[in-house]
Amino acid sequence: MTDTEKLTLLGAQVEAPATPEEAVLEAVPFQQPDKGPPAIVRFTCPEFTSLCPMTGQPDFAHIVIDYAPDKALVESKSLKLFLTSFRNHGAFHEECTVMIGQRIVEVTRPLWLRIGGYWYPRGGIPIDIFWQTGAPPKDAWVPDTGVPSYRGRG
Repeated sequence: MTDTEKLTLLGAQVEAPATPEEAVLEAVPFQQPDKGPPAIVRFTCPEFTSLCPMTGQPDFAHIVIDYAPDKALVESKSLKLFLTSFRNHGAFHEECTVMIGQRIVEVTRPLWLRIGGYWYPRGGIPIDIFWQTGAPPKDAWVPDTGVPSYRGRG
């Protein structure tokens, strides 16, 4: 059985997971060309939602994930389902943002990862959370996230 044949979500009709803990995050093999700097992969989720753990009210964020894969890529359908699982999950902004980054690192073991959680105002204050695994790889092109300081996100 090949690595891609082990995938359980891609090409299958599946229900959205109820919680991030139940969500299956899958990876596919990656073969980086031998020449040149590492590739940087970006996922952007401009409509991320979770719940405030105190009030149960929805919180909204623009999430930007950049990573330099080593031997595995995040399978995008599983990532979408994982991110969707936060819709009924009560946690503070910081916990959600870091949890996403840590799960991707756990599954893919990238050369490097950074995540930015740009949260829309709660109580009139936007909260931005940044987490990364270390310095970006040498000679890798890491673009700006493209998310401006808060002035009405967009």
